Amino acid sequence: MNSLTPIPIPAFNDNYIWLAATDNGAMCVDPGDAAPVLAWLAEHNLPLQQIWLTHHHHDHIGGVAALKAAYPEVQVYGAADEITEVTDPVGEGSQVAFGGYTADVWAVPGHTSGHLAYLWQLPQGLQVFCGDTLFSAGCGRVFTGTAAQLFASLSRLASLPSDTLFYPAHEYTASNLRFAAHIEPDNTDVARAQADTRLPTLPVSLAHEQAVNPFLRTALPAVQARVAELAGGDLADETAVFTAMRELKNHF
Repeated sequence: MNSLTPIPIPAFNDNYIWLAATDNGAMCVDPGDAAPVLAWLAEHNLPLQQIWLTHHHHDHIGGVAALKAAYPEVQVYGAADEITEVTDPVGEGSQVAFGGYTADVWAVPGHTSGHLAYLWQLPQGLQVFCGDTLFSAGCGRVFTGTAAQLFASLSRLASLPSDTLFYPAHEYTASNLRFAAHIEPDNTDVARAQADTRLPTLPVSLAHEQAVNPFLRTALPAVQARVAELAGGDLADETAVFTAMRELKNHF
């Protein structure tokens, strides 16, 4: 086993715990449930060496305590002020490394105020563990952050190379595409994506998201006009368009 390409470990109803491994051990991202991770590790006879956490919600950290109990030497990276199980605090500008390759840590607040993303540069390209910030064809709800923060975080992620692969933590693609079609009924890329029913739908490239994700398309006049129509008022700028669209999605 020496495949650093992240693989999805399904958990709960729609979570993915992303896992990568070398011949010597494994890392995982946002293990909300320990059981499927422990089962995979036992099947492949590998220890868990690292855990990368994006934010503090239980469906992302609920399995950490049990994994630490099973593997006391495991390094747990995340925001220590929000997650007590963290052993190695990280934040904006930090770096972590696994399998000989380094990941830059970005602060991407919005879904939560302390949300992080891990930008892992592998030989095959940039892999981004984005938690609940970016979903395929959608984005996270706003909890302890703000809509303006989330828009800024998504705009920052959208500045990455177009072949960047994103690894969101939830399989929300089908419902997100229904909303995308509501915002852009004539978007043929959205229609094509809806016709592709293969699972998992993740990871996804930035190029794909820029074609189908309405939350990354707020600069388009047609999107701005449609959101203003549905929201029932003029919208002053892209942040306002994004905020109104996020509210529309909350009630879709």
